[in-house]
Amino acid sequence: MEIINISDKAAFDQLVKESTKPVMVDFWATWCGPCKMVAPMIAQIAAERDDVQVAKVDVDQVPDVASEFGIAAIPTVVYFKDGKEAHRFVGVQSKAAYLDPLQSL
Repeated sequence: MEIINISDKAAFDQLVKESTKPVMVDFWATWCGPCKMVAPMIAQIAAERDDVQVAKVDVDQVPDVASEFGIAAIPTVVYFKDGKEAHRFVGVQSKAAYLDPLQSL
């Protein structure tokens, strides 16, 4: 499934609230080295899994969304189910770790 690049709060709210699938959101920034390590894993998950919607939020471009969810460090990956936060990882994790929460969502 294609990765959605969130450009504003309205797009984020619409995706998270209206998605019938769990939503996995990667909060990142262009200057963040560890974010570049996470990006290929996120892309693989998006390509391999059609049971989850994957999105990316550049914290510099959409700071209001990052602030709303208390994103203090990046990369942070947040999982949403039925419009509510269900799980969160801060920092670089393994692909298996990123996949694990999807088993219960």
